[in-house]
Amino acid sequence: MSDQTTRNHIIEAADQLFYRHGYEHTSFSDIADAVQISRGNFYYHFKSKDEILDAVINVRLASTRKMLEQWEIEGKQPADRIRSFIHILIANRADIKRYGCPVGTLCTELTKLTHASQAEANKLFTLFRTWLRRQFTLLGRKADADALAMHLLARSQGVATLASAFHDEKFIKQEVQQMCEWLDSYTEGAALNASGGRGVDKAARR
Repeated sequence: MSDQTTRNHIIEAADQLFYRHGYEHTSFSDIADAVQISRGNFYYHFKSKDEILDAVINVRLASTRKMLEQWEIEGKQPADRIRSFIHILIANRADIKRYGCPVGTLCTELTKLTHASQAEANKLFTLFRTWLRRQFTLLGRKADADALAMHLLARSQGVATLASAFHDEKFIKQEVQQMCEWLDSYTEGAALNASGGRGVDKAARR
């Protein structure tokens, strides 16, 4: 196994352990055991758990950027892209039910610990916020794009937290449907604005 492959395996294992057990409750030994390497080999790649945390955050940031880029490619309209964000709750519902949101749980824990990497971890939320704000702007909601982005972020985090607390996948599905319906109401409004309000006039004549 090459040095780079070993390093990647350490980061991958640490990422999963931090998510499932928390950063504070994951030890060097836990990570080394998961990767099945000697302590000497482990310390060759990382001298401290904080170094591993920084590497995990960087990998998560890179993965998130890649995912957002993929949504840009796959979604023809901004509403389609926003739905991709909403539907990650469905795609990850099994893990969310057990452990909560990987971004939210990490940021919350690091905040409680007043950890030096707290600001870096918060960049994960900033990536989503900035991306969602851009999509709502493209949807014709420039004036309140950031507020809508924050609302959607907050609601998704609330769903993840409660789904984990009650171990309820059905709740996730119900909330995702409601968020999509909420998004549809803004999409319909954008369509009416684009048509100069003709849809409203037509409805009024019925």
